[in-house]
Amino acid sequence: MADKKITENTLIFEALEINPNAAEILMAHGMHCLGCALAHGETVGEAVGAHGVDLEKVLEELNNF
Repeated sequence: MADKKITENTLIFEALEINPNAAEILMAHGMHCLGCALAHGETVGEAVGAHGVDLEKVLEELNNF
């Protein structure tokens, strides 16, 4: 799945499938609730917005694998 791009509309669980390092990257930006119920229905953009993190920076890191 390495050819798939993670966007702000990608669900968190999909991002975890696309990039094996996504959990580590998201947690480094303060998103420690990856196991919570919201993580399965929440997009990367929603999570980033809720945590006040720079969306472009997170997306760049998530897609740099």
